[in-house]
Amino acid sequence: MKLILAIIRIAKMNETKQALSDAGLPSFTAMGVLGRGRGRGEGQNFQEVISNPLNQEALKQIGPEPRLKSKRLITLVVPESKKDQAIETIIKVNQTHNSGDGKIFVVEALDSIRVRTGERGEITLD
Repeated sequence: MKLILAIIRIAKMNETKQALSDAGLPSFTAMGVLGRGRGRGEGQNFQEVISNPLNQEALKQIGPEPRLKSKRLITLVVPESKKDQAIETIIKVNQTHNSGDGKIFVVEALDSIRVRTGERGEITLD
């Protein structure tokens, strides 16, 4: 079993949810997170904000540090046989070829236990 952690743009959440469901992977957990990558979050919109003289005083108060951006973290556990399908689905929906498209981490999941019945293993992933 594989644990897939995908950090995506908030605006792509509904499309990702539908695509995963259509791919036969409807079970996952999502939560709001804050973070940043290598970049400073300084896209075209940010350049417009910092070039406006009216914003200079406010920007001094915020400081020069890179900004944390709101994202969504999707967590799903899939059998080894569905790992590539899950990854490809997430990439297909979220890839814009721009900075901030997100990241996907794949980790070995050692076990899964259904609390209600005590069942263990891949059977709990349905």
